[in-house]
Amino acid sequence: MSTPCEHLATGLGELYSCVDVNGHTRIRTPFLYPDGDIIDLYLVRNANQPVLTDYGESINWLKSQTISQKKTVKQKRLIDDIALTHGIELYHGMLTLRVADMNTLSSLVTRLGQAAVRIADLWFTFRTRAVESVTDEVDDFLADRGIQHERGEPFIGRSGKSWRVDFHIRMPQRTSLVNVLSTGSQAAAGRIVDHVVANWYDLNHLLLTPQPLRLVSLFDDSIDIWTQENIRLVGDLSDIAYWSRPDEFYQLLAT
Repeated sequence: MSTPCEHLATGLGELYSCVDVNGHTRIRTPFLYPDGDIIDLYLVRNANQPVLTDYGESINWLKSQTISQKKTVKQKRLIDDIALTHGIELYHGMLTLRVADMNTLSSLVTRLGQAAVRIADLWFTFRTRAVESVTDEVDDFLADRGIQHERGEPFIGRSGKSWRVDFHIRMPQRTSLVNVLSTGSQAAAGRIVDHVVANWYDLNHLLLTPQPLRLVSLFDDSIDIWTQENIRLVGDLSDIAYWSRPDEFYQLLAT
């Protein structure tokens, strides 16, 4: 009688690896969470029917990337929709599939792995909402002070790539381009910084124009998420401002 690992080797080849540990089989998949961690699944063999599960790791990973540990109604609905689409059961936060026939194990592992990826990818919708919230606050701040600005305007970099900058701000003494850095996730902070650094590097030819121009990176420092290395990397290419100090941000734009 073939073992679960033998079934996987036959159906999926070397993309997957597995090992039997304490009555269950840990299956290491080629699927990844957005931060690069590998998605592991587990085949639990019990007296009734084998069950394939992620032991709640996907939803726990998603929770760890957000400020609030409570999911909104919309977030819950998105998770339920993913489970329904892939035919996955949700049990105490765990993604599960019943394995009625071991010959189908390969396809079930693939289906559960894809569902785990889709649930983890909901992080991007959470992050977008968080960034938009802070960006909306900045938009209101500028509007309240009658500062002329454009939001999300595209600029062409030296490489030919189009970059959207959060704000293009015009004041009597100077024009500024502002990118907002905001996240509630330590894991996401590095990727956001990398994106802004690439953005400013590709657009720094704009500093050579006769018109006085300033590149500004505005950190949402409401949560202690940014490292000195993050700030230094961005600061090498732009002026730094902090959203907790709006008056200083204003003075930077005005002078």
